[in-house]
Amino acid sequence: MITIGLTGWSDHETIAPDQKRKLPDYASHFPVVELDTSFYAIPSEKNVQRWGALTPEEFQFVPKAYGPMTTHARRPDETRSLDELFTLYLKAFRPMVESNKVKAFLFQFPPLFSCVRENVDYLRKVRELMGDLPIAIEFRHKSWFAEEFKEGTLQFLSDMHFINVVVDQPQTPDNSVPFVPVVTNTDLAFMRLHGRNYAGWLGDDAIDWRTFRTLYDYPEEELAFLKEAVLDLAKDAKDVTVIFNNNSGGHAAPNAKALQKMLGLEFRGLAPQQLNLFE
Repeated sequence: MITIGLTGWSDHETIAPDQKRKLPDYASHFPVVELDTSFYAIPSEKNVQRWGALTPEEFQFVPKAYGPMTTHARRPDETRSLDELFTLYLKAFRPMVESNKVKAFLFQFPPLFSCVRENVDYLRKVRELMGDLPIAIEFRHKSWFAEEFKEGTLQFLSDMHFINVVVDQPQTPDNSVPFVPVVTNTDLAFMRLHGRNYAGWLGDDAIDWRTFRTLYDYPEEELAFLKEAVLDLAKDAKDVTVIFNNNSGGHAAPNAKALQKMLGLEFRGLAPQQLNLFE
């Protein structure tokens, strides 16, 4: 099975223009979404239940781990221990897990999280605290896939039953990893597409990198390359999920639709699309 989705459901005007129906409208087009808000704060259990209720039974989420859980800098008011954060996070998402609406939890680590013993041990801690839940690991430091560590990294991810996030992004000097289309968990392969805006990924303080970074429109030839990579992953994994994160200019949804067409996919179990009486 191959599924395609986007990061978030609020910033895609071409498929979800109605402010009151953002998530239901999104779920009428795609069967999976990356839940990005959980990176900034642990959501309430009530909100998690509401998101699940607004989507069809087969619809699934990819919740992003709360920032401090992936060693991102804590806010000054965040004083809870790591164990407590994991406990609260898992409690919040319990309804989604129990209703089988979690595709995987995304742990995206920062550029400073390099391939050293301390961080390998931290990944073991993540597995311990998350139990046997599906965990997708995205690195941002190239050392994990450097020649001397690549084989060990992939074997370690496999041994820990982690899902290797296959990342497509520009190859900048300090915050990028190479495209490594390798399956480390046969239940799920995960591809995350950030676009190829090299200038946006340089982290120049003179530009608004948060909005400029993912400003990119994949041309047909690059989508064709990604299509072949998806099909190769599907040979080794029961399920392949592709998430488009190139949201800044509104390109994610049309690019995802184009890849869906290239792959000849028809998603089932979607929400009904809202009718427009004046069309």
